[in-house]
Amino acid sequence: MEVVQVLHMNSGNGETSYAQNSVLQQRVILRSKPTIKEAITNLYNNSFPKRLAIADFGCSSGPNTLFAVSEIIDVVEKICENVEHEPPEYNVFLNDLPSNDFNTVFKSLLPDFRRRMKEHTRGLCFISGTPGSFYGRLFPSNTLHFAYSSYSLHWLSQIPRGLESNKGNIYMSSTSPPCVLKAYYVQFQMDFSMFLKCRSKEMIAGGRMVLTFQGRRSKDPCSKEGCYMWDLLAIALNQFVREGMIDEEKFHSFNIPYYTPSPCEVKNEIEKEESFHVDTLELYEQDWNESGGQFDPNSTIEDEGSIFGKCARAIIEPYIRSHFDFQKAMIDKIFARYSTILKDCMAKERTWFVNIIVSMTKKGAFM
Repeated sequence: MEVVQVLHMNSGNGETSYAQNSVLQQRVILRSKPTIKEAITNLYNNSFPKRLAIADFGCSSGPNTLFAVSEIIDVVEKICENVEHEPPEYNVFLNDLPSNDFNTVFKSLLPDFRRRMKEHTRGLCFISGTPGSFYGRLFPSNTLHFAYSSYSLHWLSQIPRGLESNKGNIYMSSTSPPCVLKAYYVQFQMDFSMFLKCRSKEMIAGGRMVLTFQGRRSKDPCSKEGCYMWDLLAIALNQFVREGMIDEEKFHSFNIPYYTPSPCEVKNEIEKEESFHVDTLELYEQDWNESGGQFDPNSTIEDEGSIFGKCARAIIEPYIRSHFDFQKAMIDKIFARYSTILKDCMAKERTWFVNIIVSMTKKGAFM
């Protein structure tokens, strides 16, 4: 199975769509706002370029797609207003895999975005879609001023090789043999290094890049903070295997193309690639019960388990559906079971993600 063809969020605007279940990702963007503001301020104040090229890698679809771009443009507009400088033209490139729901982005989101830009900005804004994997070249050399990616780089370009011994698991787990942990780490190294090499070619010297993704504090790649949500999904799938509703061999061949790196692993790859200087690297924790909809102070653990289950379904359903060739009815059963397991765990213990925000500058004199 080619990951590039099937790894995408649930499309459209329905109940199980990413558009309706991506509040967690919006909160991640909000948490990274100070870092984005600092990076774009330092970039723009260095030279006041007449054209500002901005790329969002892994833009997905839904209300978050143009959220970060709006923030970046707002910062530049305020700088220009304060110093009485003519604002630049904004060239915005929205990147994701070809299977992404770009139709929703351009049909439903872009008209409102353009209207807001006309009302609140003086600079002209040109937006285009750039389908393709960000683990390869996407833009001409020395064209991007600012690169941004939120909650995308923990997804790998492919399933690591050599996972045949990971039976019973769908990701790294405490029961995974050492060769599985190594295979995941090697794949992360190759992918993140390739991402950095490609962006180093595409970005101007002095350009800025802000990345946010799931990670871990622990040195242990199987720590709960990085693996728990997939461990619980594996429990649900295992139950269906025992009940004869999922083929055992199909289940054993199912693995998530995902990796939550430690800060040290992130820094090591950046230093080895040598094109970028790390300005800041921050870790923070985010509870699972901050993962969805409009939370009521009186909401129950059952509500929160269901909300987090919908969030997980929005991001992983197409991948599961493609591997197992499930129909909607079976997907409904799996995520109903998963939500029940989540509810039980969230009632007994704290569950959380660790997120990494890293801000970098492309080495060299500003162009």
